Parts: sequence; C-alpha cells; structure tokens
Amino acid sequence: MKKTQLLIVFILVGSLMAAAGGGAAWWWLNSRSATPQVAEQKPQLDTREYRYVSLDKVIVMLRGREGEPLSHYLALDLVFKTPLESEKTAKAHLPLMRSIAVKAMSAYTFEQAGQMTVDQFAAGINQAYDEGYAREPGGKPFVEAMIGKLIIE
Repeated sequence: MKKTQLLIVFILVGSLMAAAGGGAAWWWLNSRSATPQVAEQKPQLDTREYRYVSLDKVIVMLRGREGEPLSHYLALDLVFKTPLESEKTAKAHLPLMRSIAVKAMSAYTFEQAGQMTVDQFAAGINQAYDEGYAREPGGKPFVEAMIGKLIIE
C-alpha cells in the first residue's frame, strides 16, 4: 500500500506542477502580448485639413489703478485654426469671437499685461473661448486660437 500511496502523491504533485506551469506560461504570454497593444494605442495624428481664419484689430483699453486714467491699450490680431468643413461657420462667428476676446482681455491691468508672455495670453484666450462656447450647442468652430500680433501700449 505504501508504494501505491507514494505513486498517487507523485502523480498529484506532478499534475499540480504542470497546472501551475501552464498557468504561469499563460499569464506571461498574455502580459507580453498586452505590451504591444499598449504601444499601439499612441495618440492618433490629426490628419484633417485646416484653414486659418484671422480676426484683426481687436483693441481693448486696459484697466488702470484706482484714480489713474485709462490711457493704455492692448491690440491683438487672432488667428483661428479651423477644420475645412467649419471654415464658413468660423467666419460667421467672427463677431462673437471678437466679443469673447474683448471680454477676456479687458480684465487685465496694464501691469498684468506687461508681465505676461504671448503663450500666457494665448492660454487665457483659449480658456475664454472654451467657456464662451460651452453654452453654444454646436461647439467651437475652430480647434485653437493663436495670437498673430500683440501690442501693449
């Protein structure tokens, strides 16, 4: 009987080892095959065709300190990166885009505007457009607003 029991124990241990090895191999192969899938999930390149719509001469009086007359202004030209299919809509929205830009830029004082970089102005303008177009059902007719010219006087 001892030999039979010993043989059964060896068979069970061997079966367990084979199952554990098979499970480990399955896990290892699945983890290796998941890595290329993650690598394939790179951001998609935007291959749409774009047009650039300009909004020239947005002029805003900058706020002064209390008691100081408003003698400083900010002038900027904006360029909107617009998908080809939205170009007509973007041109129709130019008055709204001017209004949003004036509202956003008029909040700055001369000192604040003088210390900002062009990138900071562009980020502020884009944030204002995101907030302004949040209420519009069709959304923004452009992808990004860029600054073509900036003068602080």
